[in-house]
Amino acid sequence: MKKSIFIISFVFFVAFMVMAAIGMRPFGEPTASEMDDYFIENAQRETAANNVVTTIVFDYRGFDTLGEGTVLFTAVVGVVALFREVAK
Repeated sequence: MKKSIFIISFVFFVAFMVMAAIGMRPFGEPTASEMDDYFIENAQRETAANNVVTTIVFDYRGFDTLGEGTVLFTAVVGVVALFREVAK
C-alpha cells in the first residue's frame, strides 16, 4: 500500500515538474508588461527617487519587503534560540 502511494505521488510530482518546465519562457527573453512601462515612466515623479529598482522595493512594495524582513528576523532568532547554551 505504501509503495503504491509513493509511486502515485512520484508520478504526480514528475508530471507537475514537466508541466512547469514546458510552461517556462525561453531564457533571456523577458516578457514586457504594462507595469514595467508604468514604473519606468512614473517612478521618479511619484517617489522622488532616481533608482527605479529601489523605488519598487521600498516604495511600491514596502509592506512586502517589511514582511520578508520579519520572516528573516524570526528565522535568525529561532536559530539563535535553538543553538544557545542552556544554563544549568
